[in-house]
Amino acid sequence: MAALVDYVRSGEPDLTNRQMALLLFVYLTPGPHTVRGLARVLNVSKPVVTRALNRLGSLGYLRRQRDDTDKRNIFIAQTSEGADFLEEFGQFIGDTEQPTPRRRPAPELRSAGALGRD
Repeated sequence: MAALVDYVRSGEPDLTNRQMALLLFVYLTPGPHTVRGLARVLNVSKPVVTRALNRLGSLGYLRRQRDDTDKRNIFIAQTSEGADFLEEFGQFIGDTEQPTPRRRPAPELRSAGALGRD
């Protein structure tokens, strides 16, 4: 929670979940990436991906690039601005102290006999 609060206070652009998912997918998986392929992976329509790409492109985080071998194809390419944004976002997440999760006993230990309660 603290990471998100710090991010909101940072003044960085707010991204929707779709935009962030699209950005992370392009940066974390090998390409080439196309609108059609991204729509299929995210299970959304191509216009949804196009709108997200328009926003991410206006921020400089991704760019469209024509395929030199087939001018009809458009690939989605990474940018240095996008890489910088994700690096800073990762620092927000990494800089926060992780809460210690409460552990429950494994199912086999939850039975009364396993806990010494016969």
